[in-house]
Order: sequence, then structure tokens, then C-alpha cells
Amino acid sequence: MQAKGPNHYALLNVNRNSSPLDIKRSYKKLSLKLHPDKNPNDPTASAKFDRVKKAYDVLMDMEFREVYNKFGQDGINSNKRFDETQFFIELGVFYVTWGIMAYVLTLGKRSGLARQWTFTGLIVMLVIEISVMTSRGNPFPSWFFPQNTEYECVWLMHTLFPALMNGCRSIGGYLYVDLEAQTRQLLLALQEQNKDILLVLRDVQIGVQNVQASGGGGGVGNRLATSTAPAVSLPRVTPTGKIKELQDRLQSSNSTVQQAVGQLKTEKSNSNFGFYAMIIGYVVFSFAMGN
Repeated sequence: MQAKGPNHYALLNVNRNSSPLDIKRSYKKLSLKLHPDKNPNDPTASAKFDRVKKAYDVLMDMEFREVYNKFGQDGINSNKRFDETQFFIELGVFYVTWGIMAYVLTLGKRSGLARQWTFTGLIVMLVIEISVMTSRGNPFPSWFFPQNTEYECVWLMHTLFPALMNGCRSIGGYLYVDLEAQTRQLLLALQEQNKDILLVLRDVQIGVQNVQASGGGGGVGNRLATSTAPAVSLPRVTPTGKIKELQDRLQSSNSTVQQAVGQLKTEKSNSNFGFYAMIIGYVVFSFAMGN
């Protein structure tokens, strides 16, 4: 903004709502102060006076003043007028271009939040630009930057959008949490734990079978079978049977964990077909609008 220099309102020290009489009074004061005859030792006095005179000529003509507010000095130089069809074509080309760039620069899981924030900012900017540029008269209240124009508002939004997009990418990448990776690690840890428990159970089962084979393993089974007489006969429970039941449950759980891990490891690769289709569509659209 500082490199662009003061606009016509700031140069004449008036605001958007100033009347022609106020502009004339301010111009007379500045012309007396900046006239080259009053500043013979200043080599830039003539250039300063010409700038003030040009600003006065633009702001005193209400038609030029409206063009300047919406299109800046370039609109005055090219004698541009607001055309709704041309405006929406230029608007569409600009936002389609930045939409494609924002999509490409926010590809990947880590940029999910950044993509949402960036496109939200793009939509907000689009709504503001349409409401500002299609309004009749001054769309801003008198207290809101009284010396700035609609053109400068739109230009500032367009200039700041790349910084907004990069900021969203940085913050989104910092806040990103890979839940799939965490879930994968937990499932792998559970799978290893199940394997260790199965190995321990196998060792216990072998030890129980060895004890039973030597004739000393009937105590537990007999106590379970001959406990207080129930009304209904229960099936015989043996240590080997209980261990086998635990092994079956753990093996079933292990297979379920393996299946879940396999599904997490199978990550779908992002297809480039959609991206190339968007590029081709944009080229065709630009070519058609150019002709």
C-alpha cells in the first residue's frame, strides 16, 4: 500500500463522501502550497502539482469519480466502465485459477484443514468482492477507512490471499494429527501382545498335558466335576479345555486385528485424473472466453 502511494482522496486530504465544494477548497489550499512558483528550489514541485491537479480533475467529475472508486487510476486511463457480463467473466477466471492453485497446494491428508480454511477464505472474498463491486454508490460506511476505495479493498484482498493460503497450510500442518497412524500402531501393539499370550498359553498347555500324562493332573478337573451337586449335570471342565478355549478366542481376536491392520495399511492413492481434468477444463474455458 505504501509503495502504491496515496490515492486521490488522501492526496487532496478529503474522503469518499466529500462534496465537490469541499474538494475544491482543499485543492485551492494545496495548489497554493505546491505551485512550482511557490517552490522554486524543489525539483519535484511540478510533478507534485500535476498529481494534485489530476486528482482534482478526477474527483470533481462524478462519472470519473465512480470509475476511479471501482477500477483505480488504470480504469481512468483506459476509460473503463462497469459491465456486468465482463465483470463476472473476469471474476470467474480469477477465482477458478486460485481455486485450482489452492486445491493443488493443499493436496494430501495433512492439508485437510488448510483446504477447508483456504476455500472458506476464497468464498468470503468472492462474496465481499461481488457485493462491493456491484453496489450502487459507496458500499462502505463513512467511518470505515474514509479515504480508501472499493478498488483498493478488492486489490488488498487479492494481494493478501496467497499469504492467507500459506498461513493456513502452515497452521493446518502443525495441528494435523494422523489418527490412522496412531490406530495402526495400537493395533500392531495389540497383535504382538496376542502373539505373546498365545505362546505362553501353548507352553502352559504343553506343561498341563505332560502333568496329566504322568498321572498328576486330575485334581483340578475332578474338583470342578465333583463340586456341590447341582440340579443339572454340567459338562466336565478340564484345564486343557479352558486353555484351548482361550487359545481359540485369542486366535479369533488376532485374525480380526490382522484384518484391521491390513485395511489400514492399504491406503488409497490419490488419482491424478481429477486434477488433470480440472487443468484441461480450465484451459478450454480460458480459450473459449479469449475467443
